[in-house]
Amino acid sequence: MALTMWASSAANALRISRASKPHLSLAFSFSRCFSTVLDGLKYATSHEWVKHEGSVATIGITDHAQDHLGEVVFVELPEPGVSVSQGKGFGAVESVKATSDVNSPISGEVVEVNSKLTETPGLINSSPYEEGWMIKVKPSSPSEVESLMGSKEYTKFCEEEDASH
Repeated sequence: MALTMWASSAANALRISRASKPHLSLAFSFSRCFSTVLDGLKYATSHEWVKHEGSVATIGITDHAQDHLGEVVFVELPEPGVSVSQGKGFGAVESVKATSDVNSPISGEVVEVNSKLTETPGLINSSPYEEGWMIKVKPSSPSEVESLMGSKEYTKFCEEEDASH
């Protein structure tokens, strides 16, 4: 009984579910994708997200991207007032594994940067969609936002990408 309770607690912590058949009480099935993908955001194939509200779009890297990077130790961001272009780099994220360029999923002018990331780059790991946002942009072509993937498309994209590796 204690083993079953421990296994159930471990399964909950790891986001896996126990098999429902009694004779398989200790069997587990893993979810295909552990990353969080939020509805209401748009996603680029380079694993950045966009939240467009009014005249400003907030941009960051996805949970999937931060999970693959590992512990983020340094973030390079542009200065406010700089123009960014869709698909072009605007900064970099350095982790214990690698340094990766971060591409802008849309074009526009940077109106704000998340200065908290300078002192606490790990916010990208712990809160990629909230406290770990990177830049806020005034879009120059709002139609670019609509050309990005929704949550279902992005989830499928990640599953297919992970299966091919």
